[in-house]
Amino acid sequence: MRDIRVAAAQFEHADGDTAKNLAVIRELATQAVHQQRAEVVCFHECSLTGYTWLQRLSREQLFELAEPLDGPSVNGLRAISRELNAVVMAGLIERAGDRCYKAYVGVDERGEIVLHHRKLHPFIHPEITPGESFTVSEIRGVKFGCLICYDNNLPENVRITALKGAEVVVMPHVTGCTPSHMVGRGPVDESLWLNRDRDPARLRAEFAGPKGRAWLMRWLPARAWENGVHVIFSNCIGQDGGTIKPGLAMILDADGEVLVESAALGNDVVTATLTAEGFQWASGRRYLNARRPVLYEALIAPHPPGHVSQTLPGWRRDFDRPPC
Repeated sequence: MRDIRVAAAQFEHADGDTAKNLAVIRELATQAVHQQRAEVVCFHECSLTGYTWLQRLSREQLFELAEPLDGPSVNGLRAISRELNAVVMAGLIERAGDRCYKAYVGVDERGEIVLHHRKLHPFIHPEITPGESFTVSEIRGVKFGCLICYDNNLPENVRITALKGAEVVVMPHVTGCTPSHMVGRGPVDESLWLNRDRDPARLRAEFAGPKGRAWLMRWLPARAWENGVHVIFSNCIGQDGGTIKPGLAMILDADGEVLVESAALGNDVVTATLTAEGFQWASGRRYLNARRPVLYEALIAPHPPGHVSQTLPGWRRDFDRPPC
């Protein structure tokens, strides 16, 4: 690994308006590259399409929204990357044949796709097919892995990505401020978002508490620390398909320390330098070497007969059947 300057962005996406979202991506990426010297700029899950509203689409509407990797959205990213001479990463719904995937792509200044991950644990729409592989790509002399939102809830996924050589793991999300049985968690009242300019303190308190940042701090630093990988966390902010999201874009080093984070109540981008030294001496590198796989048979044991793996959020989706 070498030292590399990276950026994590947050913005309020427009549901279904890829042109508008691309314009914001261009604006924030330009700020990160020209003002903060970023080489790689990372945006959130489904940053090109919007997210929570997807659950209300029909199969036909979903496929109409989805694009191949040579479609206008990724081509728009290509234009931005060429203009800025930087790598830009963003999320979309990918159409490949008769399937749709929740995808995340990174495009470099040559217009080449240098990172492509399909979400392993999608749940927002029943017609989205889960990805079948882990992702590690070398970009500008650094090995980047990628796991999308729920993928990071399973520690095994981050561990495997690290074992496959990742030095930095990009973690694009749309998360926080959702209904939950956990103490202190739950949605944020829309009126607080709409009144944020007149009364920012109330909204900032919601975002910083157990609905937002405090929840992230339960697990996000641990994923970096236990695996010895740098982490780039991006998330949307504001209105998202009838919910309010907290942003909180941040970058963590391989010891789980937060290097930089956004407290902005709106569109923002934060930048930090991830160092080779910080990766080399991270505690998690020792832990990886100390593993005893001969003891881990239970981790790879198949589920009992009749068990069906399910990826479920902690809240009821629009298409879920009510309990009997």
